[in-house]
Amino acid sequence: MSNVDLSAISPASSVDARGSACPGPLLEAKKGIGKVKVGEVLEILSNDAGTRNDLPIWAAKVGHEFLGFVPVDGYDKLFIVRKK
Repeated sequence: MSNVDLSAISPASSVDARGSACPGPLLEAKKGIGKVKVGEVLEILSNDAGTRNDLPIWAAKVGHEFLGFVPVDGYDKLFIVRKK
């Protein structure tokens, strides 16, 4: 995880996976990462607690960078940088 100020990030794209249980948010992230260019940030909105653990593992496995998450009013904003 990076030391980036997550509240200052302007994502290139966002996917809303709120209301979707595992593995829904991860599947949405997989689809969404293809919509951003290398070096850009994808934001994933999720209220599934498992997403906090699943996304960093997936990102590392496929070569992207998980920046972290910010809790917001009952859901999380999670951020991934596309690396390839």
